[in-house]
Amino acid sequence: EPPASAGEAAEHRALVLTGFGGYEKLKVQARRGAGPRPGEVSVSVRACGLNFADLMARQGLYDRLPPPPVCPGMECAGTVRAVGEGVRDRQVGDKVMVLARSGLWQEVVNVPTSQTFPMPEGMSFEEAAALLVNYITAYMILFDFGNLRPNQSVLIHMAAGGVGTAAIQLCKTVENVTIFGTASASKHDSLKESGVTHPIDYRTMDYAEEVRKISPKGVDIVLDPLGGSDTTKAFNLLKPMGKLITYGVANLLTGQKKNLMAMAKTWWNQFSINALQLLHQNKAVCGYHLGYMDEEVELLRSVVAKLVNLYSQGKIKPKIDSVWPFDQVAEAMRQMQEKKNVGKVILVPEAPKEESKKAEN
Repeated sequence: EPPASAGEAAEHRALVLTGFGGYEKLKVQARRGAGPRPGEVSVSVRACGLNFADLMARQGLYDRLPPPPVCPGMECAGTVRAVGEGVRDRQVGDKVMVLARSGLWQEVVNVPTSQTFPMPEGMSFEEAAALLVNYITAYMILFDFGNLRPNQSVLIHMAAGGVGTAAIQLCKTVENVTIFGTASASKHDSLKESGVTHPIDYRTMDYAEEVRKISPKGVDIVLDPLGGSDTTKAFNLLKPMGKLITYGVANLLTGQKKNLMAMAKTWWNQFSINALQLLHQNKAVCGYHLGYMDEEVELLRSVVAKLVNLYSQGKIKPKIDSVWPFDQVAEAMRQMQEKKNVGKVILVPEAPKEESKKAEN
């Protein structure tokens, strides 16, 4: 892009959530941007990640999103087009990944430089947009809370999704980990290829029973993105010294719009335990929410450094399910909400074919 226009308030396209509800609530709108403020960089966005939290945000179920009209999006990747006053660690032309609470689904974003991370050599913009949210979550759950070690067993729900895929790859960096993964039957072959020892079809089987058949004592770690009664099942599946890490409430999502019955049922069945009961059980329960980590800059930076290192060693590689232009955001969301995806769903601003070819070279 010509650097002359970099600081000017050019018009750009953004995805805006106009109100809570179905897929049609997201609209492509024109926005007039300003240049970066001191300590910020301005980024030309090339790819954005779609996350489960974005689906919940659309229904008004995600507490870290400002009220509509608002631009969603927690992660993106692109090229620095301008740097604000006082920025020393980024320059125009740098390829970066960006993590924010919201606001990244647009062609141009201004963000504090602390929320940007240099892309590793050889990584595509789509992969970069698929890395941060899912892999930080999976890494911290498995290693910081889960303390995953050789010869242990892990149950991963929604194993073909973004966090699930990341968690499987990270489990493979530890020796001899047994992975149980729940997903619909059509995804089992791809799960086996990616390293899941025992795929389980949660739609036709009781996954807890299936796990017990293979491992009567249960598992060492359960990753729980589901909430409600599944958290209780997870806790009961833990071996002594086992750890349950809950990081989502996907059970709230039953259709396009907020479902009050599903909400009531999920909250009614919400797992609850007191400290004394925990003491007798020899188990741990942890809660993880990346959306509340924004103050923990140093902690996140150290996790991203480890992930970039693993990527550079070829030990992890984001798996892209599909790529959708901004104006097909409804189809992208449907792909994820109906759990058709294997890997990450990516949004891209509609770029002319010529431009994307040039960028590749």
